Parts: sequence; C-alpha cells; structure tokens
Amino acid sequence: MSLLKSRTGILVMIGIIVSLFVPVFVANKFYIDILSLILFSAFLGQSWNILGGYAGQFSFGGVIFFGTGAYASSILLTTFGIDPWIGIFAAIAAGALAGLFIGFISFRYGLRGSYFALITLAFSEVFRVIANSVEFTGGGVGIFIEHAPGIKNLQFTDPAGYYYMALVMVIISLAIAFWLERSRFGAYLIAIRENEDAAEALGVNAFRCKIYAIMITGAMGGAAGTFYAQKYLYIDPPIAYSIGMSVEMLLVTIVGGMGTVFGPLIGSFVLHTVNEVARHFIDTPGLSLIVYGVILVAIIGFLPNGLIGLFKSQKKQTGGKSDA
Repeated sequence: MSLLKSRTGILVMIGIIVSLFVPVFVANKFYIDILSLILFSAFLGQSWNILGGYAGQFSFGGVIFFGTGAYASSILLTTFGIDPWIGIFAAIAAGALAGLFIGFISFRYGLRGSYFALITLAFSEVFRVIANSVEFTGGGVGIFIEHAPGIKNLQFTDPAGYYYMALVMVIISLAIAFWLERSRFGAYLIAIRENEDAAEALGVNAFRCKIYAIMITGAMGGAAGTFYAQKYLYIDPPIAYSIGMSVEMLLVTIVGGMGTVFGPLIGSFVLHTVNEVARHFIDTPGLSLIVYGVILVAIIGFLPNGLIGLFKSQKKQTGGKSDA
C-alpha cells in the first residue's frame, strides 16, 4: 500500500472519529438536523452512484427503491406490528427485488443511455400510481406512523440519534464504494461504463453485472426509505416516489464526482450548505433558489467531472495521486 493510500485511510478514520463527536460539541439541534440531512442525501447519492457512476447506467428512477423500502417497513410496522429493525431488512430486500425486476426488464432488452433513463422515470411514475391506488399503502392518504421514541422503533427525541443512524449508513455506503474501487466486480462495472461492447468482447457478463449493480442500488435505497419513514413518521405516494428526490440523488453525485468514493458526500455537503446559506442571508422569496440554481449550473458547467475531478487535476499538476 502506497504512502498516499495509507494517508487516505488515516484521514478517513480521523473523519469518522471526528464525526462521532460532532453532537457532543455542536449544541444547536438545528445544525445537527442539517448534518443528518446532508448525510442522508449523501447516502442516497451513493446508492445512485453505484449504478449511475460506476456502471454508467444513468437513471431517473432511483426514488423507486427509496419509496418501495419506505412502504415495506411502514406497512410491516403499522399493519403487522413488526418493528423497524426487522422492517429495514425487509426494505433492503424489497429494494433489491425492485431493482432485479426493473433491471431484468430493462437490460434484458438492451436498453441503455437515455432509453434506460426514461424507462426508470416511467417506472417511478407507475409505482407512484399503484401506491396511490391500492388500499394497503393507504392510497392518497398515505401511512401515518405512531410516534414512539426508542431505539427499538428507530425513533429519537434528540436529533443526534438520527445523525448517528445516518452516519452509520454513510460509513456503510463508503465501505461499499471502497470495495468497488478495489474489486474485480467494480472493475467490470467501470469497463461496462467505458465501453460495454468492448467489455463483453473481453468476457465480461454485462447483463449479470448490471443486474447486481441495480440490486445493490435498490437495497441501499430501501434502507434510506426506512430511515426517512421513521424520522418523519409519514409516507405517501408523492413523497415516496418524488421526482425531486430522484433529481437530488443524481445532483449530489454529479456535483461531487460520479464514480468516486467521496463524490456524493462532498456534493451533498456543498449543495446543502449553499442552499442553507442562501436561505439564511437572502430574505427575498424565491431569490435564494435562483442563487442556488446559478451556483449549481456553474459547478456542473465548469466542473464536468465534479469537485473530486477538480481535486484530482490539482493533484496531477503537483505530481501527486488521489484514490478518492
């Protein structure tokens, strides 16, 4: 292992340790809640990054897995009394199965690029309509979850509880991304992203690899759905299958850097920080959103490889290397 890689590992460990003590030194619960939102958004972005960043399968339907997982755990809790600790694993399984279903239909018939993006968008709308129509999801009324604080119910009176839960999720997502960076499977996904036909000519089973990738994305999205449902105690079709959330997943990844370990985390931190600062200092209604949009367009326009890409280019100019 090179010196830089050792240094990167040390910095990651320091970052995790510092993150563990953030609620101890930050007394303001509002800021802890914002940090929880940043971590949650980073986890969602990393789930999209597995399929969109590493495998190159650009999707507008990442919210399908989030919504399916949220409904899976919420229905088990409210209808059958099964606590969220079991429900979150059911949500992970439901998200993975949804990924298998959508992936098999899409990849079996060779859908790529914009065609795959559009079919995932169509599927998200189909799932929303179904959730809005059937009785066991609560229809348009949605599902209300009883407020019962306690670790058993993954509910907390102190925002620090949700912060730590989101932090654990992000650490797991980073571990998955690190594994992809160093595994043969990850190399297969990158080969598919760069040139799928060439990868298949070299013996890579592109169909199988993409199925596995979308199932990992689905499983992570399902876990995120349970976190959201237990934090906000409510889920309905417009929330569960929100196009806005699908867009946020890909935005934090694009801004931070697609196909990188830390891209979604950096993108989430930058975008949410910019958004909160703009809202705090600009009182004119709607103007903060315009400023936020301009900054977002500028980042995407001038940094096509994201903020991680800027960092890598600077390291290259100074003769260094980066494995971020």
